[in-house]
Amino acid sequence: MAKLEAGGSYLIAPDPSLARLSRKVEGVDQTGAATMLSVVEERPLTIFLNSQEIVTAMTIGDYPEYLALGFLHNQGMLQPDETVEGVDYDEDLDLVVVRTDGQTSYEEKLKKKTRTSGCAVGTVFGDMMEGLEGLVLPQTDVRTSWLYALSSQINRTPSLYLETGAIHGTVLCCEDRPLVYMEDVGRHNAVDKIAGWMLSEDVPAEDKILYTTGRLTSEMVIKTAMMGIPVLVSRSGFTAWGVEIARSAGLTLIGRLRGQRFVCLSGESRLIRDADLGAVADEPVKLRRKGSRE
Repeated sequence: MAKLEAGGSYLIAPDPSLARLSRKVEGVDQTGAATMLSVVEERPLTIFLNSQEIVTAMTIGDYPEYLALGFLHNQGMLQPDETVEGVDYDEDLDLVVVRTDGQTSYEEKLKKKTRTSGCAVGTVFGDMMEGLEGLVLPQTDVRTSWLYALSSQINRTPSLYLETGAIHGTVLCCEDRPLVYMEDVGRHNAVDKIAGWMLSEDVPAEDKILYTTGRLTSEMVIKTAMMGIPVLVSRSGFTAWGVEIARSAGLTLIGRLRGQRFVCLSGESRLIRDADLGAVADEPVKLRRKGSRE
């Protein structure tokens, strides 16, 4: 199990300096002058479960093993009684094979799929609500002081999100400490990378908070609940179905966290309002409006 040091730094953090994750592209600005800007790379990654091809996802290409493992877990394709015997990545072929001690037969499930609102066209196979039946999430209290501390630190962390835009970040947190920060062109991919890391490192979920820069859609809520994480927080807004599922699953759902402001649409009774708002820097209105359009 990964050791989570109190007061420590990130266990995994973005490295925007990695050349393979972005490249310079020449363009022309509003005055007609030539300009160079960094743009994020995206490449296909095909995921196999044993000998069966499951999906090809568009991704920035980092942590492919975590992405594959987390995707299969969050789709309910890895059964609790199965043992993952290996995760093999072939960089030349852009594929990952997750090998288990069970047999794979998902033909019918693969035929029935739902395209979701996730960026890069997220895909959830089968019944989207399958796996949530009977799920009971831990009823964990959340201190508002943690939310403000997390927002402040995460927003200052060097990342592709700040360097290039056109990307989403998701951060696994414990109380007021961000632990693992993943990015990808689709917010669902970033969440799956964290799920894969947690599964690989046998990290418990009941005391964790998931922070995302993306919208709080049904898919994001379902993935968070499938991971057993009881709190989901975002700078962005909500969808009605996302709120409905969060309330049904008992997940604390907090969005529009900017400066001193946030909105809680599920699990409000678990909020402990211990923060001194006078000590929390508010975000300028201009930045709040800009972020709402991202």
